[in-house]
Amino acid sequence: MADPLHMIKLCVGADRVEDLTDWQAARFGDGVAEHVTRMWPKRAAELLAGGSLYWVFKGVVLARQPIVGLRERIGADGISRCAIQLDPNVIRTEAQPRRPFQGWRYLAAADAPRDLAPGRDREDPLPRDLMAALSEIGLR
Repeated sequence: MADPLHMIKLCVGADRVEDLTDWQAARFGDGVAEHVTRMWPKRAAELLAGGSLYWVFKGVVLARQPIVGLRERIGADGISRCAIQLDPNVIRTEAQPRRPFQGWRYLAAADAPRDLAPGRDREDPLPRDLMAALSEIGLR
């Protein structure tokens, strides 16, 4: 079986993973969370075959959520949008620096950061300049 295809997105308005989890808990409770985006993914089948949405916080990937579905949502303006349905479980990942971008991008499994080992989910990421230096020498 082929590696899953993922998405990556900036977590705008959130400085920490807890900001995301608190917002989702207040909005969706323990149920499936949704992130609504304007564009429908052309590679939807690949995303639904085990993909996750990786979240970038202040220039660093720190977490992911498995994608469990894609649904159409019609906005108040009558425009069709894509609701990316997410498992409510937010999984911490190794910190990985990421340059700013708009919207979302596809992320190959080979380029995705690894999940943190159990018990490491509350560690603070390394300072951004240290992560950048380690990344430059291939020690990300």
